[in-house]
Amino acid sequence: MTYLTRTAAAAGALLAAAGLLTAGPARAASHDLVPANWLHLTVTKGDARSGDTRGALLLCDPPRGHARASEACAELAAVGGDIGRLPAADTFCPMIFAPVTAHARGRWDGRTVDFRETYTSACVMRARTGSVFTLDG
Repeated sequence: MTYLTRTAAAAGALLAAAGLLTAGPARAASHDLVPANWLHLTVTKGDARSGDTRGALLLCDPPRGHARASEACAELAAVGGDIGRLPAADTFCPMIFAPVTAHARGRWDGRTVDFRETYTSACVMRARTGSVFTLDG
């Protein structure tokens, strides 16, 4: 599945979760149906062109769609959705070069989020981003 296909599927999942893709008579969409805070998260191992990408759609209010949604939403709420401001954990990571690229796109408190960072390893990524990109539980 290509990245664009996954992105389209994630967008469809967001709309379905918000109740906007239901069968039945047409109705006006309420702004209350679309979650205020949501992020489409991906982690790509190795070269960004490698295709080894995992993803999740993090929805908050209530937290869902992610292996550690409650923790990730709480961490993001503490920094106003700014992933770059998450406090780094005091963690020892082995000096093994196994790059991963973390990417988040979505909305937080009415603002567009577009975060992308490449880390030297998954350990360093977790130390810098907490639960946000921990997609495997």
